[in-house]
Amino acid sequence: MFRILIFWIGFLPALQAQVTFRIVSLPANSPPGAPIYLAGNFNDWNPANPDFMLSTIINGDSSITLPVQGAIQCKFTRGSWATVEGNASGNVIPNRQYTVQPFDTLLISILSWEDLGPAGPGTALPSVTLMDADFFMPQLNRSRRIWVRLPENYASSPDTRYRVVYMQDGQSLFDDLHAYNGEWGIDESMRDLELAGDPGAIIVGIDNGGGLRDAEYSLWANSTYGGGDGDEYIDFIRNTLKPYIDLNYRTKPEAEHTAIMGSSLGGLISFCAAAKYPETFGKAGALSPSFWFNINELPAWLQTLSLPEWLRIYFVAGTLEWNGIMTDIYQMRDIIDEQGVTGFNLWVEGKVDGSHGEWFWRREFPDAYKWLFSSALSTNEIQLTESYRIYPNPSNAVLNLFSSSKEKFDYRVSSIDGHEILPLNSASTSATINVGSWAAGIYLVWVGKSGDALRPIRFVRP
Repeated sequence: MFRILIFWIGFLPALQAQVTFRIVSLPANSPPGAPIYLAGNFNDWNPANPDFMLSTIINGDSSITLPVQGAIQCKFTRGSWATVEGNASGNVIPNRQYTVQPFDTLLISILSWEDLGPAGPGTALPSVTLMDADFFMPQLNRSRRIWVRLPENYASSPDTRYRVVYMQDGQSLFDDLHAYNGEWGIDESMRDLELAGDPGAIIVGIDNGGGLRDAEYSLWANSTYGGGDGDEYIDFIRNTLKPYIDLNYRTKPEAEHTAIMGSSLGGLISFCAAAKYPETFGKAGALSPSFWFNINELPAWLQTLSLPEWLRIYFVAGTLEWNGIMTDIYQMRDIIDEQGVTGFNLWVEGKVDGSHGEWFWRREFPDAYKWLFSSALSTNEIQLTESYRIYPNPSNAVLNLFSSSKEKFDYRVSSIDGHEILPLNSASTSATINVGSWAAGIYLVWVGKSGDALRPIRFVRP
């Protein structure tokens, strides 16, 4: 019979606020069945107090729930300070520090035990390093583990600077040893892209905060799940982490070379970061974004923003995820299109086999990365889209054309290599084209004032 062991300190009311520590990852060389204890400033740092021994729950994880809150420090042991947890190399780590709220659940990954040394090489490539096990987040008064993946030619090209991608859920990006449910394989994907000719990128992985993940990845509190620390989290990346990365690594710090990406709630906060600070994050990848978490606040907030036409946003989700995920994505896409982002810089794709999990995001990452850093609109196209709007773009159903000057115009469509798709037509002030039967690809929509030369705008049929 499986159970969660709950310990009470003293006589406490039944509704006493609690925090749960749940270990979701152990070193591969952990002795089977060895008891694990929690020692901290709440139990006089006793490494083997039986009242603080974790119990096993149904999926094999270990857990303990305690009536503590506020600022705490702690470490996990196997019953003595000689068998205390260590860093990825098996060496001493600082105390864990948390500022916990009532009913938080903290997801814990133990990297090693000091007496046993490192658990093994893991699956991360040599290009991945642990930048800091406890990088301080002053905006949130807590610390976080930060990973950095460098391009394969970083050491051999000392004069080269690189684009940077900031990614959420860092423990799931590079190494199965730390991932909760499988890794994304970002290091392998980037290696393969670079071997195929990509100039490379520095990938910065920011671990999530376990039980603080919902709060840090949302701008507003959800009525059921809480949250709402997203502003401070974004400010941490923008004002603390990014300046550190730009100072200590050879980066291209401009917005056009800086992307932010994540999945699920990580996709939500990445999208919000780019919308709030496009001058810092010029590109965002939102994979299976959980817009539902803040769906009551997002639309009105986005409508207060004035967004640059060059901001690039990539949305992808699976149709096997929750009902309404694509509806939410299209709603956000349409709003930011209205707020100034050029349609060509917005990509939406729904995958019929996609589900909510690391395997899906691992598969979709290369396409998202390549699109975000592909060529954006030319200056001529931007000027042309000020006179003629084509939307939605991309689209797999219909394409609308509209003359901003409300004058009669001509239009036709060709493939990217010049083959005619739609012959010359005329319209009074607007037109609608059915693109449902078109093959996926990039097309040229030629438009212009009736009687004048036509100029192309690129259109994407996903």
